[in-house]
Amino acid sequence: MELTYKQQFIRFMVENGVLKFGEFTLKSGRKAPYFINTGNYKTGSQLARLGDYYASCIRENGVEADTLVGPAYKGIPLAVTTAVALANNYGVDMNYCFDRKEVKDHGEGGLFVGKQLIDGERVILIEDVMTSGKALREMLPKLFQQAKVEIAGMIISVDRMERGLESSLSAVQEVYKEFGVKVYSIVTMADIIDAIEQGVIEGKEYLSAMKDYRKQYGVD
Repeated sequence: MELTYKQQFIRFMVENGVLKFGEFTLKSGRKAPYFINTGNYKTGSQLARLGDYYASCIRENGVEADTLVGPAYKGIPLAVTTAVALANNYGVDMNYCFDRKEVKDHGEGGLFVGKQLIDGERVILIEDVMTSGKALREMLPKLFQQAKVEIAGMIISVDRMERGLESSLSAVQEVYKEFGVKVYSIVTMADIIDAIEQGVIEGKEYLSAMKDYRKQYGVD
């Protein structure tokens, strides 16, 4: 069976200990049958593969922009490796930049490193996962302080498709409602459940718990 890039990514997460199944107490207090720990990405080969998957997601969804923006800190290597993958795999030579935690007042100065943003520039934000939308909320004022950019979209690795603690919407749905920013994910929780059912990864013993969790906390 030839795997899609989404299925390959799910297997990649499992093989690298990023996606685990069992019983986990999340920061929200919910007890989940799965856990995603992107901190387990730590090698050059993993980073190269991540860039390929992010680039594939951008291409599949037809997101067009001038510049990739990597919010500090986790987004920085992701934006860089995605820019490399777009150039190597698709011949798309896209700019990239990332923010500083503090404005530099010497040397070249400024809030951003890399491409200096200008009015009308279309940007894509690159992040690992979205739990509450906090990173986007912090990043937008910085971007608009720099220039009147257009947000073409945001790319994340996994959409948990899970409602917030005080909302019937997921974090992805909330940021679209609040800011009009479309968030694209390489895979969703529905994709992961389907991958288990199709035998792409092991874990059929967790399917019932996964589906029950989706019924209790999930959104479409």
